[in-house]
Amino acid sequence: MADLPTNLTPNHVLTVSELNRLAREVLEMSFPLFWISGEVSNFTRAASGHWYFSLKDQTAQVKCVMFKGRNSYVDFLPREGDKIEARCTVTLYEARGDFQLTLEFVQKAGLGALFEAFEKLKIKLAHEGLFDAAYKQAIPKYPKAIGIVTSPDAAALRDVLTTLKRRNPNINVIIYPTPVQGKGAAALIAKAIHTANKRAEVDTLIICRGGGNMEDLWQFNEEIVARAMDECKIPIISGVGHETDFTICDFVADTRAATPTAAAELACQDVGNLKTQLIQLWRRLGRLMDTGLQAHAQTLDYLARRLISPAQQIENKITQINLLRNRMDFSLQSILKSHQQHVLQLKNSLEQLSPQNVLARGYAMVLDQTGAVIKNAQRLKINQSVNIKFEHGEASAEITGIK
Repeated sequence: MADLPTNLTPNHVLTVSELNRLAREVLEMSFPLFWISGEVSNFTRAASGHWYFSLKDQTAQVKCVMFKGRNSYVDFLPREGDKIEARCTVTLYEARGDFQLTLEFVQKAGLGALFEAFEKLKIKLAHEGLFDAAYKQAIPKYPKAIGIVTSPDAAALRDVLTTLKRRNPNINVIIYPTPVQGKGAAALIAKAIHTANKRAEVDTLIICRGGGNMEDLWQFNEEIVARAMDECKIPIISGVGHETDFTICDFVADTRAATPTAAAELACQDVGNLKTQLIQLWRRLGRLMDTGLQAHAQTLDYLARRLISPAQQIENKITQINLLRNRMDFSLQSILKSHQQHVLQLKNSLEQLSPQNVLARGYAMVLDQTGAVIKNAQRLKINQSVNIKFEHGEASAEITGIK
C-alpha cells in the first residue's frame, strides 16, 4: 500500500488534480500485474488504434483500455458479449478521474485450460515417439495422386486445388471430405485419415484448413487425430492454420507447411520449373555431345595421319625382307670367304708339314716291310730288308750294319 504524503492533514485542501494523482499512485502501487475475466461490453476501436471497452460480470463492470502497441499482437478482435481473460494493471485516468484497467494481453476465456491440455498431450505423445524425426516419411517428389483431408466448403481446399492445378495439372486429386470445426469433428477427421490409409490410392496426404484462433483449430489438437496420423502409412503434410499457428497435427505429420497453399507446393513439383530444368539439361547435353564429338574427330584425324594403308604396309615388309636377305647374303659370303681362307691356311700348313715336301728337300724315309716308318735304328736288324722312299721313286735295301 502506498503511503499518503506526510504533509497531508485533515485541514489540508487538495486540488482535484492532486487527488487524482495520489489516487492513481495508490492504485498502481497496490495492484501488481494480474489476470481478470469478464464479458466485453461497449467495445470501441479508436482512430489511433487503441481499444476502449468495459469488462462486466453479473453485478459489476470496469472500464478498460488496450493501447495499439499491445493489441497488435492479439489474433482476434473482441466483440460484444465475448468472454475474455486479460492480464492487466489498475490505474486511474487523471484527466477524468476514471478508474480503469490497462490491458497487456488478451485471450478468449478458457484458452488457458486449452493451452494446458495442448501442452499435456504434446508431452505425452512426444514421450511415446509420435514426433520422432526417425519415423518421418519422405514426401514423394513426383506423386501420381494426392489426397486432401478437409471440408469441401473450406477456402483452404480451393487454395490447395488451385495451387496443385497451377503446379502440375496432371496429378490426380482425391478429396476425403470431413468437417474441420465443431463438435465431433476430430473423430470425423480421424475417420477420413483411416479411409485414405485403407484405400491406399494416393501417394501423399494433405491435411489442411484455414487459419483461426486456438478454439477454431482445436480439432487438430485432439489425440484421436494424432493417433490416426501416426497409424497412416501414407506420407502426410500438415497445412493447418497460418504460419504462426501450431497444432499437434503439425508435430505428428511427416512434414509441416506454414499454410494450406504451402502444403500444396510441398506436395508436388512445379511442372514449369521441371520443363525449364529439362530444357537446360538438354542444352547442356547437346553442348557436351558437340564437345565430345569434336574431340573424337580431332583424335581420329591424328590417328588417320599415323595410319598406314595395307599396301604400304606390304611394301614396307618387302623392303624389310629384301634388306634382311641382302644382309644374310652378305653375311653368308663373308662366312664362306672366311672359311675358304681358313681352309687355305690349313692347306698351306698341311703342305708345309707334308712328308713329300720333306723328301723334296733331299730327305728319304725308311719303311719296313709293312710300310711303317722306321724312326729309330734300334728297330732294325742285320740283314733286314727295308724300303727307302725318295721324292721320286723307291729302292730296296738290306741292313748290313747298325750304329
